[in-house]
Amino acid sequence: MKRLPFLFTLAASSLGFSLLNHAADAPKPRVLILGDSISIGYTPVVQKLLADAMTVLRPMAANGKAENCSDTKSGVLNIDRWLQIDGGKWNVIHFNWGLHDVKHMKADGKVSDQASDPVNNTVEVYERNLREIVGKLKATGAKLIFATTTPCPEEPMKVFRSNADVIRYNEAALRIMKELGVQVNDLYTFALPQLKTIQIQPANVHYTAEGSQALGEQVVKAIHAAR
Repeated sequence: MKRLPFLFTLAASSLGFSLLNHAADAPKPRVLILGDSISIGYTPVVQKLLADAMTVLRPMAANGKAENCSDTKSGVLNIDRWLQIDGGKWNVIHFNWGLHDVKHMKADGKVSDQASDPVNNTVEVYERNLREIVGKLKATGAKLIFATTTPCPEEPMKVFRSNADVIRYNEAALRIMKELGVQVNDLYTFALPQLKTIQIQPANVHYTAEGSQALGEQVVKAIHAAR
C-alpha cells in the first residue's frame, strides 16, 4: 500500500506527458485568404505573424506565384477549387471581392481608363455573385471574415475606378454579411485616413511594403477575434 502514491504519481506523470505530446502533435488551425492583389500584398505578413500558431494559405498559380482571385465572376467559377487547396478543412476564411468588380471595361473586354465605359460588374451582379460565394464558404463550417474593399484614389489611373462605387459595393456587401452573420474586417475605414502614407504614390490602388504590413496586422487581429 505504501507504493500506491508512487504508482499514482507515475501514472499521472505519464498521462501528463501523453497529453503534452498530443497537444504538441495537434495540427495548427488552418486559415484561407481569398482576395485580389491587395490581399496578395498582405498575405506574407499574415503568414509571418501567425507562423507559430496557424497555417495560412491562399490560392497559388502553377508558376508558384500568388493567384489573384479577381472579381466575383471569377470567385463563382473558382471557389470550389480554392476551398480544396491542400485538402481544405478550414478553421477561418478571410475573404474580399470588389476592386475588380468596380473597374471600368472597354467593349473588347480590356480595362478602361474612362469613366464613360461601364463597370465590370454592376452592384446587382456583385451582390448576387457574392451571395453565391458566401453560401459556399458557410458550407465549410469555417469562421468567416469579410474584408471591406480598400479605397481608390480620386486621381486619374490607368484603370478607372470610382471610390463612390467602392463605397456602394461595400454597402451592398455589408448588408449581406449582416444578414448572414459574417464577421467584418473594415479595411476601408482603417486605410482611408492614411492613404497618402500607405498607398503607392502617385495614384495607385496598391500599397507600399509598410502599407501591406499595416493591413496584414489588421487581418491578424481579425483572425484572432474570430477564434
